[in-house]
Amino acid sequence: MQTKKIFFTLTLMAMTLVASAADKPKTDMKTFIDNLMAKMTLQEKIGQLNLPVTGDIVTGQAKSSNVAEQIRQGQVGGLFNLKGAERIREVQKVAVEQSRLGIPLIFGMDVIHGYETVFPIPFTLSWSWDMDAIRNSARIAAVEASADGICWTFSPMLDIARDPRWGRMAEGGGEDPYLGSAIARAMVEGYQGTDLKANNTVMACVKHFALYGAPDAGRDYNTVDMSHWRMFNAYMPPYKAAIDAGAGSVMTSFNVVDGVPATGNRWLMTDVLRNMWHFDGMVVTDYTAISEMIAHGMGDLQQVSALAINAGTDMDMVAEGFLGTLEKSLNEGKVTRESIDLACRRILEAKYKLGLFDDPYRYCDVKRAKKDIYTPEHRAEARRIAAETFVLLKNDGQLLPLKRQGKIALVGPLANTRANMPGTWSVAADFNNYKSLYESMKDAVGNKAEVVYAKGSNLMYDATMEANSTMFGREIRDNRNAKVILDEALQTVAGVDVIVAAVGESSEMTGESSSRSNLELPDAQRDLLTALKKTGKPIVLVYFAGRTTVMTWETENFPSILNVGFGGSEAGDAICDVLFGDKVPSGKLTASMPKNMGQIPIYYNHLPTGRPLPEGKWFTKFRSNYLDVDNDPLYPFGYGMSYSTFAYGQPALSSTVMDLANGSLTITVPVTNTGSYDADEIVQLYVRDLVGSVSRPVKELKGFSRISLKKGETRNVTFTLKPDDLKFYNQQLEYKCEPGDYEVMVGPNSRDLQTLKFTLQ
Repeated sequence: MQTKKIFFTLTLMAMTLVASAADKPKTDMKTFIDNLMAKMTLQEKIGQLNLPVTGDIVTGQAKSSNVAEQIRQGQVGGLFNLKGAERIREVQKVAVEQSRLGIPLIFGMDVIHGYETVFPIPFTLSWSWDMDAIRNSARIAAVEASADGICWTFSPMLDIARDPRWGRMAEGGGEDPYLGSAIARAMVEGYQGTDLKANNTVMACVKHFALYGAPDAGRDYNTVDMSHWRMFNAYMPPYKAAIDAGAGSVMTSFNVVDGVPATGNRWLMTDVLRNMWHFDGMVVTDYTAISEMIAHGMGDLQQVSALAINAGTDMDMVAEGFLGTLEKSLNEGKVTRESIDLACRRILEAKYKLGLFDDPYRYCDVKRAKKDIYTPEHRAEARRIAAETFVLLKNDGQLLPLKRQGKIALVGPLANTRANMPGTWSVAADFNNYKSLYESMKDAVGNKAEVVYAKGSNLMYDATMEANSTMFGREIRDNRNAKVILDEALQTVAGVDVIVAAVGESSEMTGESSSRSNLELPDAQRDLLTALKKTGKPIVLVYFAGRTTVMTWETENFPSILNVGFGGSEAGDAICDVLFGDKVPSGKLTASMPKNMGQIPIYYNHLPTGRPLPEGKWFTKFRSNYLDVDNDPLYPFGYGMSYSTFAYGQPALSSTVMDLANGSLTITVPVTNTGSYDADEIVQLYVRDLVGSVSRPVKELKGFSRISLKKGETRNVTFTLKPDDLKFYNQQLEYKCEPGDYEVMVGPNSRDLQTLKFTLQ
């Protein structure tokens, strides 16, 4: 008995020592910040909450700029979108050596999908379904950004988007919360690594919290209104996944939630984010989000600033509402000193976690900037990843891959533009370093074939609309007469063997403030394709877009369509890798593609109706359907072709019963590469809860596996399901699974599935 007692005592002591060791970093941080804050004035604390834009600071000007004077006065906590290690070092020096307490600044940037090595836009990147690739793209972005002075990225954007009219679909992972959550974890892990104090990691910022991807009418910044039940089941999971993965910061969204702007929404920022999800990092607003609450009708700048700090928002981006009003609000009893102190503490903790108090210049190594940015290794990885994102939508007659022979015409407004290749939100990109598709195609064929080029058309006939779609130095307008441009193209293609048409959206037709009411191919490009079709030449469409578009006409009229999204800095070479068969297309859609605008919003995991349309039927009176189009998408979620073909055998369940307490079951399906190419396939698993306390979706993604198969090879792909995988938020917002009957489905996309049943009990 005595031995057991001694053993218990020793075990307890050991556990205490381990716990103490684990808690020591937090204790050290608290002690340090307690001591620092004890020295800070109220004005200096409020100054930490201020995040201004840098303006036009360049090397040698930091000492005399207005922002620099604010820094000296302790009125700035950080800066964003300042590029260059030397400039950042100069500004940091002002903070550290010329302000009263020498508190370092935090430097952020919109590093959305790479730094100077640019990866596919997030929506395109999601088509890879490759979490290792996504994680590595974020890792490389962190290495490059941190080498150039940046320690904080305003990424990942995790807004679920089911309405492609919304332009910022380009920045997210599509329509599905399960896949979006996997992407969230991969991005945070890539950015932050295992040690935020390492000088090649950056702090992630989860955005936009919350529901920004569901605006009425798909119009950016517009009202969002949905039930709590819907938001927690369909929209919140990716945000929470990123928080659980350890993301250091969160950015507020522009929209209202339950009628209150997110930035001033205490239920969202404190009740959900802090109390329910236990987030302990800092919250920053989006650009001028505090002052924008005035237009929402929430009061004047003082009132909305108080609303934001009381809600749990810590840092004010650009609006300077905190800087200009919080002291007055404190004196009037509208905010508390505790709320200001807490916000200041969270910002100082972020700086501490980044190691800025240990070495304020740890991210300002000019030598790193010269050797770690846009390296051959990074470019090769960006090219490899881009090639596995592209989605082959159609390939009648195996027109693709192209042969390196004969004469190839490359035509279209997007065929010979460097600036539009990286896609939207590539703020650190150097367009001069990147190839256009035309340049890449000439390199790809060498002396084995001839490539000729003609523009063929502008993006659209309306010059003003095109100007609005090609901003930020990405203009490609040809001011010649439209008939002249078209006739030139028709002459160019007269003697060729095949036409490759590079059409679709320019990079800035998607992204922020780029909502579209019509998602069909713009008029000038449609006329170009109509004219090219009349030539009788075989035509391959290389389709650029940052969202899902309406491609019904293109599908009906052209044999081969390669959907390339926006592939980043190495897109031109990556596209050619796939066009000429050096790589086999393997990407699959992460958002359903509508047949027409009237189907929007369309998504695979919708709820059933009380009057469902019978399978394979259309039109049926008094059923949920349209008069003029069927209910199905043009291309379903998860769809994508290959140069090879795959056969799915009969799936098998390890059991037809799963124990609710701690059970599990496996689903195994044999997949065979039946084609002539070694290729990758993305196997997908879906589940349906047949009877629930609330209506449940017709199917939900619950697993996926990207596999490589040699031609003729068969592999058994196995998924494991556990009760946790079946949990959802019920009407009381309890996160739980319910006993009963389920369907489990496996296949190459959300439409073409084989179904089995099991019972959870």
